[in-house]
Amino acid sequence: MNSEARTFPPHPIRGVQAVYARQSSCPADFALVTVDFEPWEEGITFQVAADLDIPERDRSAFSQSDIATFQTALATGIREELAELGVGTTVAVSVILRSMRLHIVDSHPKAFQAVGHVAVRNALALAYGPSPGPQRRHA
Repeated sequence: MNSEARTFPPHPIRGVQAVYARQSSCPADFALVTVDFEPWEEGITFQVAADLDIPERDRSAFSQSDIATFQTALATGIREELAELGVGTTVAVSVILRSMRLHIVDSHPKAFQAVGHVAVRNALALAYGPSPGPQRRHA
């Protein structure tokens, strides 16, 4: 494990797509977002792009209040995942939401909170490489 101090993100990481889709129960879960992670001042800033891409069919299926709630849940998931980085990583990031896809039945705040976690994990993999998986033991 690398013990050097680092700052996240080390450089702009743009166009990070994350999906959280679970079809194991009814209702299911669905959230799909594209976000940018930009170096910023220490801490976490979350912004919604002025030209946020949401398909018209998705916009018409949900109220502005619902969409804002999903965006807040996404920001919460991102903050939770970044808080798990722990000692040795300074978080100095502006996260910009570029696009979101919704499902009339399966999109809800918890799905967007979960996709926030996925987005951070995807960005970390792009910044530092995939995290090591479990190691197989040899007998």
